[in-house]
This record gives sequence, structure tokens and C-alpha cells, in this order.
Amino acid sequence: MRYKWFLGLVFVCMSVSIQAQDFQGKAIYQSKTQVNFDFGNRNIPEDRKKEMMERIKKANEKTFILNFNKTASIYKVEEKLEQPGERGGGRGPRFGTMAGNDGDLYKNIQDQKYLVKNELLGKIFLIDDELEALDWKMESESKQIGNYTAFKASAVKTIKRPNMSAIFRRPGRGEENDDEEKKGEEFVIKEVEIVAWYTPEIPVNQGPGLYWGLPGLILAVNDDITTIVCSEITLNPSEKIEIKAPSKGKQVTQAEYDQISQEKMKEMRENFRNRGGRGGGRPN
Repeated sequence: MRYKWFLGLVFVCMSVSIQAQDFQGKAIYQSKTQVNFDFGNRNIPEDRKKEMMERIKKANEKTFILNFNKTASIYKVEEKLEQPGERGGGRGPRFGTMAGNDGDLYKNIQDQKYLVKNELLGKIFLIDDELEALDWKMESESKQIGNYTAFKASAVKTIKRPNMSAIFRRPGRGEENDDEEKKGEEFVIKEVEIVAWYTPEIPVNQGPGLYWGLPGLILAVNDDITTIVCSEITLNPSEKIEIKAPSKGKQVTQAEYDQISQEKMKEMRENFRNRGGRGGGRPN
């Protein structure tokens, strides 16, 4: 009798272990970035300005899908078909994606590393680097997000964004800042407070973008200009999700990719100025 009881206990433990290993989920996130755009003294018709602002706004509103299990995840933008009457499919400059990368993002929490497949001016790069561990401050405040109780956490993070002002500033305007811009200020680096909301009801160390490290799935996160909120969650879907790390592209570190991006930003700035500053406004 004891032997049968022991075998039953072992079977239950093995079943729980297998379920934990097979645990999967899918989360949908809505991302919005606020952009202030200064057209300066350019003689641009009001209807053209409105059209440009709509395209910029649309380009900075994205839907992302996070497929995850206990140790890894893949985070990618949801592809949408261009609607009739839309020009450019909402393409435009993206000023503040929180991850700093728009490609497929793979995170392995166990190995504390990430991989991103990014396309830069027609060339594919594979960014391979270590995950940054933020010093999260756990707070007692909670709120309901969908069907889940989420708790607040905050941290300070250094964020690096393209300095679009340096590219699109009209030649001859603000020349007093030329020295700084010519020193390679193609990026703005600043420390910002990150506020996240996580739910212990989904005990995985995952979240949108490069965010992770909390005792539960991160359902919402925002910095100074970008807000990402989970709108839908599916746990243990009937169809198994394949979480596979990207493998194609020239392998580089994040620092190496940023350096390449900086060189391309310089080229964009010079091309813009050589055209006499034609082509749009200046973002703040």
C-alpha cells in the first residue's frame, strides 16, 4: 500500500514538473510614444503639416506580441496590412521605442542574454548581448489590469535615443549648437524613471521589450515618452508556441550596433543639410 502511495506521489510530482516545463503564454501589448514636432519657420501648408503629424503618430503606435515560457520569450511587432487609402502604411520616424530595437527580440532569462534581428538600411544585423538587470524598487500600490491584479515597481534606467533634432535642424538655425552636434551627438542619453506593473498571478520573469526581472509577468511599463500596456493574455494555448532565437544577420554587440547606427545618423544629417534642410520639421 505504501509502495503504491509512493508511486502515486512520484507521478504527481513528475506531472507538475512537466506542466511547469511546458508552461507557455501569449501576451498582446499596445505601445504608444508621444512626439513633439517643431516645423520651425518652414513654409509648409497646414494640411501637409497635419498629414505629417498623423503619419508620425501612427508610426509610433504599435501592437506587439510576446510569446513566452518559463525561461525564454520572443517579442515582435504585429504586422498589419496597409488599408485602402493609406499612403506609406503608417511608416515614418520612430522616436522612442522602449527597447531601442524594432526587430524580433529574443530574451533568455536563464542565460540573461538577448538577441535582436534588426534591419538597418537594407542590411540585417543580429545583436547579441547581455540583459541589463534593473534595480527594481518594489512598491505596495496595486491596480487591476484586465483580469489580473498588478503591483507597481520602479527603477532608473539609462536610455539612448536618436537625436532627431541634430538631423532635422534647419541649416543656419541654432548655429551656436553646431560644435556639440559635430562632436557626434547623434544620440541623446538620459536617465529616466521606469514604472512597471507586474502580476504574480503569472509567475514568469518576463515582460515587453528588454524589460524583465520582476516576480511576475510585466503587464504595463512606461518611461518619459512611451507607454506599453497589455491588452490580452492567453495561457497554455492549445497550439504549442515555438520560441526560437533569431539566427540570421551579421552578429554584433549592442555597442557595435549603436556605433554603426551613429555613423548612419551622421550620413542622414549631412544628406539633409546638403539638400538645404528640405524634407520636414524638427522634433523636440
